[in-house]
Amino acid sequence: MAHNHSHHSHDHAHHHGGSNIKVAFFLNLGFTILEFVGGFWINSVAVMSDALHDLGDSLSLGLAWYFEKLSKKGSDRKFSYGYKRFSLLGAVINSVVLLVGSFFILSEAIPRIFDPEPVNAAGMIGFAIVGILVNGAAVLRLKGDNSINERVVRLHLMEDVLGWVAVLVGGIILYFFDFPVIDPLLSIGITLYVLYNVVQNLRESLKILLQGTPAHINLDDVQTRLLTLPKVQSIHDLHVWTMDGSYNILTLHVVVENNLPLQETETIKQRIREMMKDFAVQHVTVELEVPGYECAHEACSNPNSD
Repeated sequence: MAHNHSHHSHDHAHHHGGSNIKVAFFLNLGFTILEFVGGFWINSVAVMSDALHDLGDSLSLGLAWYFEKLSKKGSDRKFSYGYKRFSLLGAVINSVVLLVGSFFILSEAIPRIFDPEPVNAAGMIGFAIVGILVNGAAVLRLKGDNSINERVVRLHLMEDVLGWVAVLVGGIILYFFDFPVIDPLLSIGITLYVLYNVVQNLRESLKILLQGTPAHINLDDVQTRLLTLPKVQSIHDLHVWTMDGSYNILTLHVVVENNLPLQETETIKQRIREMMKDFAVQHVTVELEVPGYECAHEACSNPNSD
């Protein structure tokens, strides 16, 4: 078997991920504490819903920081593929935290539609401006980080920015008009938007955990490309999955012509590795076989068999 480990580009992309998440964590946590105090003070359920959301994000960022750091560890006897999937675990926990928080916010906001309470509009505007600045700064810190964990965290913070823009608009409306129901309506709108995106991220995370084929890779295209190689007769037992949403792994069995010199078989393996770079596959395992000796055990029976 041949193994290909192309770690350099992947690791380089994540070099600053942990430190960026760390900065975003402290920014978010400090502002969350301020929000809870201020939300009670100005009696705004929209601010309180964002405070609870930011608390979830703070927990998420803390977990992401820890798991992102852990995911940098190399392979050992306990985890032969390394610790990259711990980053994914952080993304799943983050999504669950936000799901629970969102349902709690809805349970608080919906009754206020029917019984709206007065809100301090000026305080609402002030918190919205600070919220946009703080969360915007955190988003900028995470710009360019590409693991699913970092993408989930960045999405949460971007949602916060949009949420605070909505709160700002609501605060301005309340400042000039007596329309207190805008506060719970904003809260519900923000929460439903967050719920939609969290569900999408959770689905992506679970697909990775279940070793689904990465969305950007078409197995038929992979097989078609590989069959163009000289001396390759057929391909079977083709599998592609991803460790964390960005580090992709492929294994396959390739049937080649009989009596190929060792140097030619190594050339075929190298060509396969080069081709797989076009599909953003970093780790390739190839088993070469000759006609009449293809593997016949159950594990080799799959829909991708040639």
